[in-house]
Formats: sequence, C-alpha cells, structure tokens
Amino acid sequence: MSDQFFPITYSTLAPQALADRILSCYIVGEVSSCVFWMRGLSDIYLVEAGDRKYILRVSHAHWRNRVEIEFELELLAFLRENHIPVAYPIRTKDGQLAIEVEAPEGKRYISLFTYADGKVAVGDLNKVQAHRLGETVAKLHNASQNFQCYLERPHLTIKYLLDDSLQELSPFLDEPAKIYLEESIADIKSHICQLPKEYPLWSICWGDPHSGNVHFTDDDKITLFDFDQCGYGWRSFDIAKFLQVTLQAGISPSVRRAFLQGYQSVQPLQEIELRCMQPLMQVAQIWSWAISVKSATVHNHSKLDRSYFHYRLEHFKMLRSPDWKPF
Repeated sequence: MSDQFFPITYSTLAPQALADRILSCYIVGEVSSCVFWMRGLSDIYLVEAGDRKYILRVSHAHWRNRVEIEFELELLAFLRENHIPVAYPIRTKDGQLAIEVEAPEGKRYISLFTYADGKVAVGDLNKVQAHRLGETVAKLHNASQNFQCYLERPHLTIKYLLDDSLQELSPFLDEPAKIYLEESIADIKSHICQLPKEYPLWSICWGDPHSGNVHFTDDDKITLFDFDQCGYGWRSFDIAKFLQVTLQAGISPSVRRAFLQGYQSVQPLQEIELRCMQPLMQVAQIWSWAISVKSATVHNHSKLDRSYFHYRLEHFKMLRSPDWKPF
C-alpha cells in the first residue's frame, strides 16, 4: 500500500482544529465552544467566544470557487454598511474575509459570520413577517445598485439557471421526462426573454429568499443570511424563488401575497415582471432541483430514487399548469 492518503470527495474539518487554527485569526475573545452544527451547501459550525455566538462556514470543494465566495462576502459587507439587516462576515486580524485551507479533497474557504439574532419563524412566516421580508428584499435590491466590486461578477443567467441545470438533471431522467423538461425549458425561455437586463429590473439577487434563511426576534426585527446563491439577475427572480419555496412548503397564499405587497410598498414591479412571475417560478424550481441533485451525488446519493424525481417532476408540472396561479 502507498503511504499516500486514499482519494476522497469530502472531508469534515475537526471543530477543535478550527478553534485552534482558524478562530485564532479573529479578534473574538476566548473560544468556549466550536461544534459542527449542520451540513448544507457548506458546513456550518456554531461558535461561542467571549459572550457572543458566531457562525463559522466552511465551503464545499464542489460548490463555488474563490471568486464567487469573495463576491458574496464583499456584497454582505457592503449591505451591512448600507443598513440592510444581514449576518455579515467578520474580517480576520489582517483584514481577510475568507481563509483558504488545503483539505484532502482540495481548497476550501472559511469565513466567520455574526450570528443572526432571533430564530426561524415557528410554523413558517405569518403575514406580518412575510410583509417585512418583502420590504427588506426590495431595500436590498435598491441598495445593491450602488455595489461595486473588482471581482468577476457571478450572473444568474438563463444558461446557468436552465441549460446547466438540465445538464445536471438529464443523467437521472428517463427519456419522456427529459423530453418534457427540454420542451418546457424552451417555452420558459420564450417568455422570460422579454425581460430586459437593465436597471431597475436587473439587480443583484439574494438567490435564496425564504423563511429558513431569515431570523426574526420576538418584536419581528429581521436578519437575512445564507447568500451563497447570490449573483446578478432579474430582481423578480428573487420574488419568484420565494414564491416557489413557500408553495413547495405548503404555505398559505395570503403569506405569498403579503410578501409581494411588502416588496411593492418599497419598489413597485413593472407589469412585464408580474407577467413573467410564473415562468420564473419554474426556473427557480429547476435550478433548486439541480443544486439538490448535485449535492446529493456527493453527500446522499441514496435519496435520488424514483420517488424523488417523480415528486419534483409532478410539482414542476403543477407550476406549468395554465390553471394555476401563484397568488
């Protein structure tokens, strides 16, 4: 046997090593706890240092490159400076927003974030909270128009959202499902190609606005987090993503309406954006489906069974129905 390590696709970084080697790069006081908290598109560790909580995020090697990660971190720092309530990255002692480490599977990037006060809404959003979230997303879109970054800009383009997603999904689909998805994507494109890529319709998008990525305090103060799907795109896509996620979760139409009303109380949408909302929800469904499949091939291939694809395809067909409306 060779003395070299056996090749791996994913490793879990030891919490104590992170506390010793990474958290010592920050001015946060004495670290009393660092525990592995959850695995999503990144690994999340809950940190307690001094008298405060923090979130330490470790990227996955197969999800996003350094430029995309640094763009997100610079954006969050900018939003915080412009009074948008986000969980923001903390700079290291020498001013870095991300620390690069060599893991067995490749380079990974680590960032420390402020902890979002409050908690995820119990039983999901009520109408007051949904309205507040809609307002905040609109303010985020407005503020981000002034964001300037030297890094290459990630774009939520049609090619990325639809064509690349189809490529990820195709190996798992039988021929009828694949043909249906290809024909549906062609039809979606024919609708959303009408949307211009210009201000104010084209903006920086959060990419993943939903109740699981928002904390509310008891007096409904809000903090947004989890921006690792952000990029330049149509502002209406953020709204469509929220609608798609809440629909899949079975949330009341009145909550979806409250979110839209909150958004439009700050920044009214144009008629063309409202007309394209249902096709954009279909885009959101395909994109989130592809992201889930890509992650599962690394972390949980067992869930990619026939029922997984049947459920998502039937949900997509419902979104495609001319008799169904998002509100």
